[in-house]
Amino acid sequence: MHATKYHIFTLKEAPSEAETTSHKLMTRAGMIRKISGGIYTHMPLGLRVLHKIEAIIREEMNRSGSIELLMPIIQPAELWQKSGRIKEYGPELLRFKDRNERDFIIQPTSEEVISEIARNEIHSYKQMPLIFYHIQTKFRDEIRPRFGLMRSREFIMKDAYSFDTTEENSLISYETMFNAYSGIFNRIGLKFRAVAADTGSIGGNRSHEFHAIAETGEDTIVYDRYSDYASNTELAEAPCLILERNKPKQNMVLAHTTDTNTCKKVAEYLKVPIHSTIKSIVLMTPSENRKMYLLLIRGDHTLNDIKVKKIEGLDKFRLATEEEIFEYFNCKPGFLGPVNINKSITVIADRTVANMSDFVCGANIENMHYTGVNWSRDLAEPDAIYDIRNVEIGDTCPNSNNILSFQRGIEIGHIFFLGTKYSKALNVSFLNKEGKSNITQMGCYGIGITRIIGAAIEQNNDENGIIWPKSISPFEIVICPIGYKNKTRVRETSIKIYELIKESKIDVILDDRDKRPGIMFAEWDLIGIPLQIIITEDNIKNEEVEIKIRKTNQKTRIHITKLIETTIRILNNL
Repeated sequence: MHATKYHIFTLKEAPSEAETTSHKLMTRAGMIRKISGGIYTHMPLGLRVLHKIEAIIREEMNRSGSIELLMPIIQPAELWQKSGRIKEYGPELLRFKDRNERDFIIQPTSEEVISEIARNEIHSYKQMPLIFYHIQTKFRDEIRPRFGLMRSREFIMKDAYSFDTTEENSLISYETMFNAYSGIFNRIGLKFRAVAADTGSIGGNRSHEFHAIAETGEDTIVYDRYSDYASNTELAEAPCLILERNKPKQNMVLAHTTDTNTCKKVAEYLKVPIHSTIKSIVLMTPSENRKMYLLLIRGDHTLNDIKVKKIEGLDKFRLATEEEIFEYFNCKPGFLGPVNINKSITVIADRTVANMSDFVCGANIENMHYTGVNWSRDLAEPDAIYDIRNVEIGDTCPNSNNILSFQRGIEIGHIFFLGTKYSKALNVSFLNKEGKSNITQMGCYGIGITRIIGAAIEQNNDENGIIWPKSISPFEIVICPIGYKNKTRVRETSIKIYELIKESKIDVILDDRDKRPGIMFAEWDLIGIPLQIIITEDNIKNEEVEIKIRKTNQKTRIHITKLIETTIRILNNL
């Protein structure tokens, strides 16, 4: 490839809306161009990266025994109505009608379509195990698209779906995909971690996320440095910090606490530790089965919504309104507590709260709190006790006494064991050895291909620009001649070296645009090609060229006769 016959258009400044390093650098390097909020054109350089990622994914998926197909972007809403997700998915699901007033959606994922295919194509146990995958454009109508390709509305995803006769066999397929994903991310060159995760809107009862480690990640993952335990904070088990409840040492006292509508303010006002206070959170169930819940967590902890949704009856909870709170507590928010409350309210305590004694809580009277409160003596025991809080710094691993470590991560892959969630709803069945009909066991597995591009840049950059992993760089080598048009020996040597590198099956581009050296070097540093071969007239006199490694910015002069073996050795070590 010659640069004059390619499209390279870089920018000095990033757009004002670009928040993350990857968004800024991809735009400046000419990888993407914004068309609308969360919708981008992949420009030629960016498309080369995309295709290289897709090639790695295809190779590893095919190696795993998976079979590629291609499902449509547009799906009939009827299938989503059968699965029940047409209502569950929410406003991210883009819906429309065709000219005949039939309902369709633009797919965010393809569980329904693949289930319909399996229903018509898989009839016998002899056809399984079977894993289909495709690489296709997806659309999710994000309320606030941001971070460039990492939270866009339109994106490219690899999704796969497994079909098995039994749950045991389905978990073997799950493990196959887990290993394939690890192989994919290792080949790309990402620093990543696999963590146990919530199943979310996809459903099922087993799930792992794959996170690229990056400080700009939207997710927080926790892990044990000394074992294989790792989890998304949404799912991570929070330990009970008080193993046994102490006997009361204080009497319950009503204290006046002016302008103290948070646990922090209460603790400061009463001069007590914040961990002796209790935070009250009021939830309501949907209007057709209206019921109020009072959730209690320690004052320095935060509520985990995902854990709460797993409690029976609270899968569709919402925060109670101020009017509803006043109706049940006769008090406005900020001074609520579990003492002397309406008996129709269900009280759920976090495990640590259930073992607290002599604690501080709201008195259900404005500007008033109780101190020295104790279970059984001053109020009834909680109706239920669950782990409902987020893990915090200093918490221990559930599998050991080791202190948990925290990292930020960018989710780049997610795998799910679905069981019969979709196959039962969409009637995906098969005949077993005895000729009896059984419901098929399923799994689904997704990789955010466009998100990988952003994640790779977040992990690999410096003040000059992108530093691509060799495996997905637009080109592996760029030849940078100084005086290409005016100096015959430079031009002839550059073309000769270019042809030799091409013969060695290395992805190379020759910059024949004859730009000033400073501009040319700055541009290729921004674009981030792993190796630059710099050709000058002075070096040619000594039959030498200069190699610059983008990752380290180290420069080395080598004899032209050793160029190919040297570049191959350097590339293999990157």
